[in-house]
Amino acid sequence: MSPVCLPDLSPPKHVTNVIVMLTVCVPAEADRDALDGLADVEVLVWNLTDPAPDGVGRTRFLLAPYMSARPSPDVLDAMPDLEVIQLLSAGVDVWRPIVPDGVTLANGRGVHGGSTAELAVAGILASLHHLPSCFAQQRDRRWQRVGGDDLDDRNVLVLGAGDIGRKVAAAVEVFGAHATLVARTARDDVRALADVSKLLGDHQIVVVALPLTDETRALVDAPFLAALPDGALVVNIARGPIVDTDALLAELTSGRLSAFLDVTDPEPLPEGHPLWSVPNVIITPHVGGGTGGWYRRGMRLVREQVERFAKGEPLENVVSGAY
Repeated sequence: MSPVCLPDLSPPKHVTNVIVMLTVCVPAEADRDALDGLADVEVLVWNLTDPAPDGVGRTRFLLAPYMSARPSPDVLDAMPDLEVIQLLSAGVDVWRPIVPDGVTLANGRGVHGGSTAELAVAGILASLHHLPSCFAQQRDRRWQRVGGDDLDDRNVLVLGAGDIGRKVAAAVEVFGAHATLVARTARDDVRALADVSKLLGDHQIVVVALPLTDETRALVDAPFLAALPDGALVVNIARGPIVDTDALLAELTSGRLSAFLDVTDPEPLPEGHPLWSVPNVIITPHVGGGTGGWYRRGMRLVREQVERFAKGEPLENVVSGAY
């Protein structure tokens, strides 16, 4: 009896490329629409709080919800194949402590930089020109000249030499100010954060544009503020806990310093908090990055990142090391 010959069901030896679908998880349907048309990409929608959709375990690229609270670690446990977490914010303090080993974290650098820098400069100009007093007079239908100051020949210390900080520095220099950039490590045009105490006495304006880390938490404390000259302006467009609220409140209450705050600690600022009642502070409710164009810029970045990841190319905005 002749042996039975079974057909060879293995793929031809010349076939080497097998298409593997890339699963991306996004928080909203609008995000899925923004990724429409990407080849070999499966997009799932999950806001990380509702029940997980079928297939979420295949997720390799996660777009985190913008301005969200820190998710429970078991949310990420549902994605055993996860390789990338992409944020739409420049700050990573909420997510970084829970990023699993081996997973790449990328931030939204460039998405909010322009609008946040604009708000910082707007806050500086509003403070120098005493615009809140003018607004109060307008409400009272009262015409009374209000003296003001300008940026010409002022020294502006910008804490943070990233996208936001550099834009602030460039903007104030247009008006004749002298900007000094400060970052964790020194380089050609940037002073080291370790040297900041030596710089404070010579700067009338300080702009905080640093990430929140163990090193920067409460950086702007009572000794820091005491080293500033009388009449100095403190601008915080970064994260509230970088500034010691009680120390700042003491200086504002005395009238020695003034401030423009887009972020506070605590945040949201409670209704009865004393920061609301001091006269020499302008407070905005964390709106620096929330202008109309941010979502368009953000999803353009996400689409480019997904395309890079699918092709095996290096990602932009990767957060690593001491940050």
